[in-house]
Parts: sequence; structure tokens; C-alpha cells
Amino acid sequence: MRLSLIFISFAFSAYAVTNDSFQHQEMVSQAKQYAQTLGRALKAELLTSMQKDGPVAAIEVCNESAPAIANLLSQNGWQVGRTALKVRNPNNTPDAWEQETLNYFAKQLSEGVKANQLKAYKTENGKFRYMQAIPTGGVCLTCHGDNIAADIQQKVSTIYPNDNATGFSLGQLRGAFTLSKKL
Repeated sequence: MRLSLIFISFAFSAYAVTNDSFQHQEMVSQAKQYAQTLGRALKAELLTSMQKDGPVAAIEVCNESAPAIANLLSQNGWQVGRTALKVRNPNNTPDAWEQETLNYFAKQLSEGVKANQLKAYKTENGKFRYMQAIPTGGVCLTCHGDNIAADIQQKVSTIYPNDNATGFSLGQLRGAFTLSKKL
């Protein structure tokens, strides 16, 4: 599996804070960095695979690389992942807060709010949680759009027999990065 060089230099040092407001700012900052790193690394892996081996092969890269990248980033107490209202991988099914946040993000997008502005966080029961919207991009439509080629659909059905993540249009909410850390 190819993983971007971004991971070689990617690390966050532990920190100690006494001010809750500063702690929240620091947590949001770290969460954004992890989410951006996951997004960039996954996109790079998918684009490289699609260009080299085609979209059918990229399905397996996504199936294997996305969890692997998220696992590599799950460090220093952070849990890093993705979720969506319409999931392909059942391991990414949203919990109640994620579902509520995803519905809010979808509503905001439909009202013209830019996807890069859609972020949410909360602290509850000693855990900091953060979500950041993932809009459907052009490359996403190859496997998640409403007009998927037969060979791609067959491969998706083989790997994800209960796939629910199709029918998207450009700019719609594809899902969100979801992160958490115990305080």
C-alpha cells in the first residue's frame, strides 16, 4: 500500500493547558489538521490509483487505504475517521450526534453555505468531538454519482454488498471527517 510522505512529518506533540477556552481552540486546531491530512492523503491515494490503474482498482485502494490512513492518524489520543448519511462501509455508520450534525451540514449546504465553513465540535462526558463536512467532488462521482459504469458498480457490490452511497451530485454533502479525543 502506498501512503503519502505526508505521514513522515505528521505528528502532534502533547500539550498541557489550564485555560478551557484555549484548550478548545487547541483541540479544534488539531482536529482540523488531522481532518485535512486525512482528506489530502486519501484524495492523493485515490487519484494516483485512478490514473495508474483505473477507477475499478481505486475502489480497493479506497477500501483498504482509507481505514489504514485513518488508523495512522489516530495517534496522541485522537480517533480519526469518516462518516456519512449514506454509507458504503457499515463501519462508518454515524452515531446520533454525527447523524444530527450531518443533517445540519446538508441543510446548510442546500442553503448556500460553503462546505469549507461546515464544522462542528462539542465536549461531552470528558470527550472532545469534531466534525468537518466533505462535499462531493468530481472524482467522487465516478463511484458515488447517479450514473456509475457497470464494471465499477459490480466491483462496489462485491466489496460492499449493502452499499448505500450512490446518487450524489457535485457539491452535495458526501459525508464528514469525524474525530474525537478523551480529555
